[in-house]
Amino acid sequence: MLSRLAGLPRTRALALCALPVAALFAVAGLAPLPYAIAQPGTTADVLGKDQGREVITVSGVPVRPTQGRMLMTTILATGPSTSLDLADVADAWFRTDRAVLPKSSVYPSGKSDEEIEQHNLGQMKESQDAATLAALGYLKLDPKKVKVTLHLADVGGPSAGLLFSLGIVDKIDGDGDGGELTGGRTIAGTGTIEPDGTVGAVGGVSLKTQAAARDGATVFLVPKAECSDAQAEQPEGLRLIPVTTLNDAVSSLRALEQGQESQVPSC
Repeated sequence: MLSRLAGLPRTRALALCALPVAALFAVAGLAPLPYAIAQPGTTADVLGKDQGREVITVSGVPVRPTQGRMLMTTILATGPSTSLDLADVADAWFRTDRAVLPKSSVYPSGKSDEEIEQHNLGQMKESQDAATLAALGYLKLDPKKVKVTLHLADVGGPSAGLLFSLGIVDKIDGDGDGGELTGGRTIAGTGTIEPDGTVGAVGGVSLKTQAAARDGATVFLVPKAECSDAQAEQPEGLRLIPVTTLNDAVSSLRALEQGQESQVPSC
């Protein structure tokens, strides 16, 4: 191969060498790639209603009326069976309102769309159960005597756990002194939660902050480990508060509501 190329005119040799490269790029441009594209998704007020039903319903203890909003945030990703080519990925790569993610980091591998949907709904149910236990544990209430029902349609995954817990706390106890845990603001956030109140990372935070700001939030609660991700595309006017536990989140919101700015951490 080398000896034959050496005898060709330079321009022709270069052209012949370029043909395999051009073919490779043409194939790459058309071949499906193992990525998903995500963008800011919907938000839902856990203190309000979804499809005509209260998102959080509590019985067994007095419940207080709430003001302000608590928005759980989501991302919207291309489906597991969606084929993306190089042009799709390249376009999303350079947009601040899109993220290119390995498909394996978004969806379990080897499962159908239906199986993945059921998996995500199962994660949501586990998250709701953990959120209820965390909130009632924080309030020192017996889960056998207090019933909490959580309703949120068409949303899967575990990342609403923190906001569910905060919504339960606000409906039962407010800021602990007769006031609003939200301070009348629109609070948003994300984070998984364990029954002991530990808050975990979720992914897609920079997109979720955009969804929060779009829908009127001025404060965003973010798992502390994801502060840098949240700051990457931090919308103007949106305050980032890092949390590692439910207690952190409640303490920060109380301090913010009471004007104790020095006690409120920031990313």
